[in-house]
Amino acid sequence: MEIRELTKEIRDRSIEYAKPKELDRLAASWYQDDLLYSGVGKSIFLIVPTPGCSWALGPSGGCTMCSYISDCYLKPIENDKIIELFEREMDKYDYKADYAEGKPIAIKMFASGSFLNPEEVPIEARDYILKKLASIDEISEIIVESRPEYVSEEVLDEIFDIIGDKLFEISIGLETYNQDTRLNKINKGFSNESFEKAIGIIKNAKSKYNIKSKAYVFVKPILTSEKEAIDEAIETGNYCESIGVDRISCCPATIHKGTLIERLWRRGAYNPPWIWSAVEVINTIRQNVSIPAFMDTSGFGSRRGPYNCKKCNKELKHKIIDSNLDQSLIEHDCDCKKEWMAEVKFSDLNKSKTFIKHLPLY
Repeated sequence: MEIRELTKEIRDRSIEYAKPKELDRLAASWYQDDLLYSGVGKSIFLIVPTPGCSWALGPSGGCTMCSYISDCYLKPIENDKIIELFEREMDKYDYKADYAEGKPIAIKMFASGSFLNPEEVPIEARDYILKKLASIDEISEIIVESRPEYVSEEVLDEIFDIIGDKLFEISIGLETYNQDTRLNKINKGFSNESFEKAIGIIKNAKSKYNIKSKAYVFVKPILTSEKEAIDEAIETGNYCESIGVDRISCCPATIHKGTLIERLWRRGAYNPPWIWSAVEVINTIRQNVSIPAFMDTSGFGSRRGPYNCKKCNKELKHKIIDSNLDQSLIEHDCDCKKEWMAEVKFSDLNKSKTFIKHLPLY
């Protein structure tokens, strides 16, 4: 069975057994320190409720590691409701006080898919949200996520007609420079050419707009050894800078329900990367490139996430978080590092030989 077919089977089964969701609970937000283009400040992270990622809900079944649809309504949502929940989340934070103290403020909006896809975020709701943010003087940076096929000159013109000279960043889940990995292990469904086209549109728009790009880099796809995962993530950082990406965000694998990566993990055919691998990746990328590079620490130290040992998990996680603000290299040591080094050295020899076509569906 092909990866796409298996991913679709798992996704459909997950949706079939999913419990009905309360729409009011799907909107969420948090507020924390962050490194903005203008320096260390604060960011509002806000999840906009949507019907779900079109790629995941389509015949492809979506990406092998992603459970975005579990955070979505899976039914049409009225524009007024999306706007109501956006306003509710925005009202939670006293960002004006932080701005008064000299801290720049950004907002990062997650649509559990593509903010620029009108089938996920309707144009009416999108434009209301952008107009609201354009009216808030304290917010200087607006960050959204999108697949590359929704990035166009027309869409950028529509957005900047609303937001004016505010900085607008489009974050794209490239995951890896390796097209074979992206298509056949992650099931991302777009080529290097498509990604480069989107980055090219953003670069060309810089002559008239305050626009930036960011690439997400996925650390350790399925059917990848520890050493391969490290090397591929580092090379992806180099690739991103070479084609003009403005920032990089590395995302080590965590195990989410209703995904192919979970199926392999439950059968002992996959493990998330070591935290040491995340450290190796981010330190090397920061040494190799001149653009800011971040490391997401979601799930670190948990059963379903990157893990070292109980002795160093928490401390190393906090060091990584701190390093995201000043872009410093991470220095740490622990007895478990020797075990990680041995695994990296011999991981290609011990790499799982499990073939997707031999995996039972249920």
